Amino acid sequence: MKDLLGKAILDFQTNNAPQNVITETDISEAEEMDISYMFRQYKEMPTLEQKALSLAKGKVLDVGCGAGAHSLYLQNKGISVKAIDISSHAIETCKLRGLQNTEVINLLDIKDQQFDTILLLMNGTGIFGKLINTTKYLNHLKTLLTPGGQILIDSSDLIYMFDTDEDGGVWIPMDNKDYYGELVFNIEYKGEHEDPFNWLYLDYNTLQNAAHANGLECELIQEGENFDYLAKLYIK
Repeated sequence: MKDLLGKAILDFQTNNAPQNVITETDISEAEEMDISYMFRQYKEMPTLEQKALSLAKGKVLDVGCGAGAHSLYLQNKGISVKAIDISSHAIETCKLRGLQNTEVINLLDIKDQQFDTILLLMNGTGIFGKLINTTKYLNHLKTLLTPGGQILIDSSDLIYMFDTDEDGGVWIPMDNKDYYGELVFNIEYKGEHEDPFNWLYLDYNTLQNAAHANGLECELIQEGENFDYLAKLYIK
């Protein structure tokens, strides 16, 4: 990947003529994302993110940390946090912002480490890519948990984006998809186009069923105002 989102994050941090990022999916039209949102303070975060941060404890792993907004908040509270991202530009930004423990790494490549809290926020199920990958990720996450550890993850039910008929049924064009929350994302930044990538939104019931099937308990912590939710996963 060209890491255009990471470039936008680093451009903003270094004041290198940053521009908004244009995002588009296979079920939604193009829209601009203000890159400053990646640098939001705690008071500017959605309530689901604030709730997750209030529950974070012990040794924390922040997966897909972006510009490090969540990790910085926790670090400033004296909590031990490791911030990871596959974007080298994002991690460079995190270091410039003062994060002490960062690494450019894919979640699936982390071995022989355990954490009391694993954060997957800003649609944390997105990194699964497709529904079929959920089991692989959940089983790997289990290996990274200390006894009594927790995974705090958020996502949204995208059912609201599809048309409803007169009988209340929802018409969902699957188009070679296994699940309606499987999206293909496109990103544009400064005239460059990112390679399309898969991104998964999971409704709570589907996440809960997948968790139970893979030896995890799943607890609904809080629901948001836009079909979004925060869940806690932990080993039985």
